[in-house]
This record gives sequence, C-alpha cells and structure tokens, in this order.
Amino acid sequence: MASTFPLEPTGREVEALTREVVEYLAAFVDGRKETPASDFDGVEALLARVRQPIPEAGLPLKDVIDLVAAATAKGHDTTGDGWLAYVPGGGLFSAALADFLARTTNRFVGTWEAAPVLAQIEATAVRWLCDLFGYPDGARGVLTTGGSLATFSAVVTARQALLGEDFLDGIVYVTSETHGAAAKAAALAGFRRSNVRVVPTDRDPRMDPERLTALINEDKQSGLRPCVVVATVGTTNTGAIDDIDALADVAHRSKIWLHVDAAYGGFFQLTERGRHRFGGIDRADSIVLDPHKGMFLPYGTGALLVRDGVRLRQAHEVHGGPYLQDLAPEGGIPNFADYSPELSRDARGLRVWMPITLHGIAAFRRALDEKLDLAQYLYEQLRAIPQLEVPWRPELSIVCFRCASRHWSDPERATATLLGRINASRRVFLSSTLVEGRMTIRVCILSVHTHRDRIDELLGIIRAACAEPQPDRDRQEPRGLPEPEL
Repeated sequence: MASTFPLEPTGREVEALTREVVEYLAAFVDGRKETPASDFDGVEALLARVRQPIPEAGLPLKDVIDLVAAATAKGHDTTGDGWLAYVPGGGLFSAALADFLARTTNRFVGTWEAAPVLAQIEATAVRWLCDLFGYPDGARGVLTTGGSLATFSAVVTARQALLGEDFLDGIVYVTSETHGAAAKAAALAGFRRSNVRVVPTDRDPRMDPERLTALINEDKQSGLRPCVVVATVGTTNTGAIDDIDALADVAHRSKIWLHVDAAYGGFFQLTERGRHRFGGIDRADSIVLDPHKGMFLPYGTGALLVRDGVRLRQAHEVHGGPYLQDLAPEGGIPNFADYSPELSRDARGLRVWMPITLHGIAAFRRALDEKLDLAQYLYEQLRAIPQLEVPWRPELSIVCFRCASRHWSDPERATATLLGRINASRRVFLSSTLVEGRMTIRVCILSVHTHRDRIDELLGIIRAACAEPQPDRDRQEPRGLPEPEL
C-alpha cells in the first residue's frame, strides 16, 4: 500500500497525522514501568527490516510508527526507571514538546537577526545557568549537542586565550578519573597526545593539588607551557568531587586555565548539598554541563559556560563570506554562531527554557534532592548485606559496591557473576567499572523516573542474587557466585 503522507500537509492533516503519533507515545509512557531495562530479543529480524534500499514510494504512517515502536523497544531502555547504568537520561516530555515546536517551526538561530526572540530565549537560558554558578555579567555560554562538543570548545578557548597560535608545547592536566571527552577534546584542539598529563589522585579519588603543582613546575622547567587543568564535580566513574577551591588556587598561581567538567554532577548545584560540595566552582574559567543528565532533558543537550565571554567569542568568531554581509552585527542578543563551531543552529534554547518555564526550577531541585536521598538509602541498605562491601559513602548519586574479599575466594569473579545475575532480571540494568584495579559495580540514580519503589526492587534482586548457590564448576560459563570461604 503506497503512502498518502503529504509533503506539505495542511493544518487539518497535521492534526490527524500527529494524533497517530500521540497514540503510540501515550501507550509508550503508560507502559514504561513494565518495559524491560534491556531487551535484545529479535534484534536481527528488525535490523533486516531497516537494512533496505531507499524506497521509491513511501509507506503508510501507521506502518512506519509500528516499525519505530519495535525498534525503540530493543536495546537498553535508557529513559526507564530501571536504567541505572552509566549516566541515565530522563527524557522529559515537556522538552519533547519544545523540540516538536522547534522542529515544526524550524527557525534558524545561528544569528540573532533571523529569530531575535528565540535567540534571546536561548540567551536567557544560558544566563540562568551562569547565575546558578555565580558567574559575572560578562560571562557567556552556548548550548551544544552534548558535553563532548562543549568540552572541545572550552579547550579551544583556553588554548587561544593562553597560548595563541603557537601551542604545540602546551600542556593539559587531567586525572585517571577524568572523563575521556577531555583527552579527546585536547587531541582535536591540536595538543600533542603526549602533552596530556595524568595527575595522581588521593584515595577519594580526587585530583591531588600538590601533585598538580609539582607537575606544572616540572613542565615549566622543561620549557613547556601549562595551559589548562580539567577538574571534575562528579566523576562518571564514582561520583567523586575534586576540591575546586584548592585547584583554583593552583591555577591562579600558575596562571593557567581552570576548566570544570560538571556534565554529570553540575545540576546538583541546585541543591543545598550540592552547593556545599562544589565550593569554588564560581572561580572556574569554564564549566561544562549536560542538561540531558541532571536536568533530565533529551540526549543531545550540552552547555558551555565561560567566565570571560569575550574569550569564548574570540576563540570561535570567524568572519564569513560576502553572502553574509547583510546580517546585522551582534547587539544585545548574541550571534551564537560566533560562540561555537556551529553556524547552522536550530532553536535549541527551547528545550532548556521551556521545561524550566513550565515546571519551575523548584521541581528540578526537588527531583535532584530525591536522587541524593535515594543514593544514601541504597548505600545504607547495601552495607547491611554481608556478602558485599561498599567502599565509600556516595557524594552525589552514584553508589559503588562489590563482592567482599572477606567472604569470597575469588571476589573479582564473584562481582562479575553478581552483575550478570542482576542484569539478567531485565528489571534493572547496572554497569561496572574498575576502582583501584578492582571490578566494582556502580549504580547511577539520575533518571527523573527512578523512585524508591525501583530502588527497593533493585535491593531485592541483589539480595536474591547474593543468596543463590554456586553452580556446577564444570559449566563453561558459571552463573553463580563462588562459595564464601569459611
């Protein structure tokens, strides 16, 4: 059956077509609680259905929606309340409405003149973020497709501000806990890969300010030019928070750029506990945020804030060709194309501005406080399970645990088996990491949909998995935990 989907639908047709999409979305939302956290059954058949030549004629909308629904159901349910791996994304419906408005009206917001009020909406959203972190009036920022692009622009800005065009002897400082986006950004910004220094951490594990100072001095004595240090508030690995005040002191004395990766943890600044733990973040030269994490917005929403907005613009502004000569220069509203690598930009600000405007910032503060409370609750409950060890109290919403060496002859194997059992439930999905060379299971509680009921269910799954007996050792892939040593 050939498609009757119009290329230029009328308003009445838009209503009818949208109704079909909304019917699927309503069922999707209502069924979210029962959706498996991970499901790969039947993936190959679906892959074959979409690996097709370009169609000459279209399909009916109902058929396309059915295929999209089937495709969406496979893989990891990254917006579900049982998705506790990596860093969850919430996917607020209010942000989806903002995207629907932005995509349908399709306004260009690379230059303010094309859509002055929409450009101001994005500028207002950026200003809200600057105010949240105590940045001065001269600060500027830009919304990006994610933390990786925002980090790239931050490193480019630091390089241009401190080193100019001759930067091959520039040095970037990270730790083993720093997100890989920082090293990638440094490489893409032209820094030699060998010029990315890994600063030792303390036991928390946080960047050690004294070791950072020593490395900076060594590099200066070697004729190199220290450029930027990347601190983190909320590492992806364990949720650790660097001592930003101490690192800001080092950066100030050494005259280098302090960049703070707040992609995961930054929006806990909305809470009293977060503000207390992020002391000194207002002293950072730049901050990267991921609203698609702590604000529960759709994937593809990042933000860069720079204390000195002039430096951000100087690093990215390139005068265009003569075909742009009719555009008005920047006035009270920024031309966002001059603050990022992108010229073509949609009305990206709507997906940040509209949810805040609809819900109010207090709703986000309450949700983030709930995640902090859930992490503390989970920590206390896990500590009471004798087969486990919980290395440290969570600083934010990541809780790490592993099989206790005092109970298991092979705790590494036991931890891997435990993770497999938990995820086999398909009610929750967790991920692992290495901490001090040991396999560790991590739980990241950040989805707007995750509440006490799902954490209690997770605890029940963990307790049951710990209680299962060891399987026959002759099996090729053991599914049980090793017996505890007596």
